[in-house]
Amino acid sequence: MKSFMENAQYIFGPIPSRRLGRSLGVSPVPEKTCNYTCVYCQLGRTAHMINERRLFYPVDAIIGELKNFLQSGIPFDVITVVGEGEPTLYSGLGELIRQIKLLSAAPVAVITNGALMHDKTVREDLSFADIVLPSLDAFNEESWKKINRPYPRLDFKAAVEGLVQFGAEYTGEIWLEIMLVEGINTSDAALDALKKLCDSVRHERLYINTAVRPPAENWAKPASAETVQRAAALLNGISIDKLSEGSFYSNIEDMYEAVISIIRRHPMNRFEIQSFYESRHKSDRSSAVPKSGTDTIKNTAKSEVSENKAAINCIDDIFSRLDTDKRVVPSVYKGIVTYRLK
Repeated sequence: MKSFMENAQYIFGPIPSRRLGRSLGVSPVPEKTCNYTCVYCQLGRTAHMINERRLFYPVDAIIGELKNFLQSGIPFDVITVVGEGEPTLYSGLGELIRQIKLLSAAPVAVITNGALMHDKTVREDLSFADIVLPSLDAFNEESWKKINRPYPRLDFKAAVEGLVQFGAEYTGEIWLEIMLVEGINTSDAALDALKKLCDSVRHERLYINTAVRPPAENWAKPASAETVQRAAALLNGISIDKLSEGSFYSNIEDMYEAVISIIRRHPMNRFEIQSFYESRHKSDRSSAVPKSGTDTIKNTAKSEVSENKAAINCIDDIFSRLDTDKRVVPSVYKGIVTYRLK
């Protein structure tokens, strides 16, 4: 299983999601392949800007990796088709979801920018999912081009109409998400316009978010906590920062390689890496129950002090290696260092 996780191409996690719990990720598109290049994207600018649906990888190859993972018995709450770009660009999406549901009783979610909702085949593919999470950041063509920077041939009105149509057809749950970018979609007029759009789309939940990791563009500023709360109240939404987030997971034994395997798909900041380290070693320590007795208790206390010193040295070493690893991009955002793989 160790070698499988190190070499996995399509399956990653589980990773903590404030909306979905422990999310097992499925990535059916190549890295940074999208029809948007959003200013707030935590993966950086889109490298492969396309709008044509393709079978990037065989469905059977992705399902084969999932079967291997499921044999591990590692717990998760949901299987999320999210990719490192836009998953609806994967032309095998419907078949992929159908086969996933044959293997697992866990709900299947798809996180999408919603740009291709006007396409009937995309809506049909998404209909097999239990939860669809579309983005709706913009309130008109101008704000759409400023925030999401779509593929030139895409049309804002068609995307919104497709989302409305999907809501009328789909029998699962729709969880909308709005990413607030200060100065673009945070004014009273912008929020009022967003409310009108959201009211036109059938949805069960609406999440309000803002950038917490380094965005693709340094000038893209997060909305203030007050603005997020004001938007949540106006739109009858849920502020994501009010939701709790769990720990990252990897069964790769080497701590540094475990971090590398995670940041291939999901950036981590220094606090998250430290929490990840602590969660792994906490489980190791909890399995060793000390015997009673004064000498044993003293020895246990000394051992814990030594372990704490070793932990500090290990974490410092990890940060030092990340800072000098040519595969890794460290960036400082809001005073916090975050790492992602190139």
